[in-house]
Amino acid sequence: MIFEFCIFMLDISIIILNYKSRGLTLNCLKSVKEADFGNLKYEIIVVDNNSDDSIGEIISWQYPEIKFIGNKKNLGMGAGNNVGIRNAEGKYVVIMNPDTMAFPGTFLKLYDFMEASPEVGIAGPKQFYPDKTIQDSCYQWYNLLTPVYRRTPLGRFKFARRDVARFLMKDFDHNSNKEVDWLLGSFLFCRRGCLNEIGLFDERFFMYFEDTDLCRRAWAKGWKVVYFPEGQIIHNHKRESAETPWYKFLWNRPIRAHVISWLKYLRKWRKIRITHNVSLS
Repeated sequence: MIFEFCIFMLDISIIILNYKSRGLTLNCLKSVKEADFGNLKYEIIVVDNNSDDSIGEIISWQYPEIKFIGNKKNLGMGAGNNVGIRNAEGKYVVIMNPDTMAFPGTFLKLYDFMEASPEVGIAGPKQFYPDKTIQDSCYQWYNLLTPVYRRTPLGRFKFARRDVARFLMKDFDHNSNKEVDWLLGSFLFCRRGCLNEIGLFDERFFMYFEDTDLCRRAWAKGWKVVYFPEGQIIHNHKRESAETPWYKFLWNRPIRAHVISWLKYLRKWRKIRITHNVSLS
């Protein structure tokens, strides 16, 4: 693990990746602009993956202070966010999905937590569905067949249900700070020093598993990954890859992308096993 000693121009850089989600992105931006940052200096970077939805023109009109970067093609989740990270000037980098809305105090609370916890490389907030129910957003590592159990009739068996419950941390009340294996990539509060050491998102993952992989590399280098429920967001999350029956995966792009990323993840990590104490000391 290394610690950053350089002087940053800004405290927080917030990166929002847009792909054909103009309305959601604008709602997300509104929540950020209305948030409480105290005396922190921050910037917002919107990266567009060639959506052709006029989002750049709208942002330049409504929020001229926002840094907008338009990619010439859809680079995918990880690579698209990497464009924003490379253009960020903050001590902390926030990866924020366009279908999220932050509670007013979220950024300030997460910043204070990270400042007080130099061993933490990545933190994530409690996430709610729009109906105010708590969303799964922190997890244990996948076992070999966990994705299969979640998407096929095998998931009806008792042994499969146990594995999925373990993976989703169903025995955790989600009301206390906790070291976890990995966090959902819809909102990641990342320390720049951690990213400098472990690298950015692995661009081999076009969509799915880029968040799992990032957290795994953080643990491998000695950085902690922590669920921090005092920070809170709304995430209008739809599991696109799970909405179509499993036997139709050949005709469903999100399912194909999920399977391809899972195979790449297995190949990358097949010989590496990461373990750690999952209770926050």
